[in-house]
Amino acid sequence: MDLVHRFQRYMQETLDIRMDDKVLLAVSGGRDSMLMTHLFLATGYSCVIAHCNFHLREVDADLDEQLVREFAAQYKVPFFVRHFQTNDYAEQYSISTQMAARELRYAWFEELRTQQDAQWISVAQHQDDHIETVLLNLTRGTGLQGLQGILPKRGKIIRPLLFLSSEEITACVQEWQIPFRDDQSNFSTKYARNKVRLEIIPKFREITSEFDDIMCENIAHFQEAYDLLQSFVLPIREELFVPERGLIHIKKSKLETYFHRLPLLFELFKPYGFSKNVLADLQMHWNGEPGKLFRSPQYELLLDRDDIWLKAQEEEQQPCGAIEIQADTSVFSFVDKLFEVAIEEDTLIQRSENVLQVDFEKLQFPLTLRFWEERDYFYPIGMGGKRKKVSDYFIQQKIGRYKKKTIPILINGNGDIVWIVDYRADNRYRITKSTKKVFTLVCK
Repeated sequence: MDLVHRFQRYMQETLDIRMDDKVLLAVSGGRDSMLMTHLFLATGYSCVIAHCNFHLREVDADLDEQLVREFAAQYKVPFFVRHFQTNDYAEQYSISTQMAARELRYAWFEELRTQQDAQWISVAQHQDDHIETVLLNLTRGTGLQGLQGILPKRGKIIRPLLFLSSEEITACVQEWQIPFRDDQSNFSTKYARNKVRLEIIPKFREITSEFDDIMCENIAHFQEAYDLLQSFVLPIREELFVPERGLIHIKKSKLETYFHRLPLLFELFKPYGFSKNVLADLQMHWNGEPGKLFRSPQYELLLDRDDIWLKAQEEEQQPCGAIEIQADTSVFSFVDKLFEVAIEEDTLIQRSENVLQVDFEKLQFPLTLRFWEERDYFYPIGMGGKRKKVSDYFIQQKIGRYKKKTIPILINGNGDIVWIVDYRADNRYRITKSTKKVFTLVCK
């Protein structure tokens, strides 16, 4: 089977790309991306070409752009170029030049893909890149996920040359006389990837000429093992990690089954960015004093008495800081809760934490519903009419640091707390024998 047919089969069977899909080609001018472009044109796909000029190689960068521009013009393919001040971007965000170039190009590719109504972004990574990535990831401690190498398809990005080796690409480019330009930085061993490609992989090939085939077979096994692991982890995470008022709530008693097995714990918390070292620290403090915080780059984890709470590091503002409730209000909502109001002279007394029933004539409208504040205090029903700080009440009820920030508080017009929603009403507003009208507020 010739290369064009192999390519078309890979596109359709492995990548599931339809012939009427439009593809944005990321073309640098190197032999890999130039061959990729040739194959797309040979198979009749609708394409546009995108080229990045990072201004990192002085005259060479402009010559790369000229080559790709002329090739696109020759084959009448729409051509787009974006110029980047890559070093300035890297300095601004304190990242490496390589990382800066990656962030800039993929952000632009996605922007351009949307503008051009393309379904896919195609990049020219091949089998050798696949193997290099796995070897590099072994040195980075990325775990089983990193041993998957480069996936053929992730989101809108496809890699249709993964079935080809670098040697095959070079032979095809020479046979078909496809123009290309070499990036001289690819031959410098100051970059880790180049060192792996130029120095380490050749040593493995000296040990066995079948090294590449063996590695590809191993990577396929790693991918299957990772998929199997995720099929086990995902249902556990869905059961244990419960969204609750903008937080993630985990019952410690349920997590204890798994928490002694660090690799499994790592997989469960992976979407939240916690490293194995942080999770090992979590294990050490499991039965320690409540209230200890653990952090990942994106999330904060609070280890409480009986619960674990996760929240994003940059806490979002509450959707609603406070709302007023008039005497004629019948139904209203606050954040994720729905409230129903009734004012009746003869009503059935309900004893439920989500129902407030107080003396209507003691209320001063408008009432206010807001979140807890540090200075708050009230006189809880059932505690002998004694004044108590709300913060102390939360501690007594074992309400965690994060959860207490999400609990609504009903405030009378005179500033008194009437109800800590779903928990306790204020003794001053309780129903007595002299009560004529009952104010009922049901939280749903």
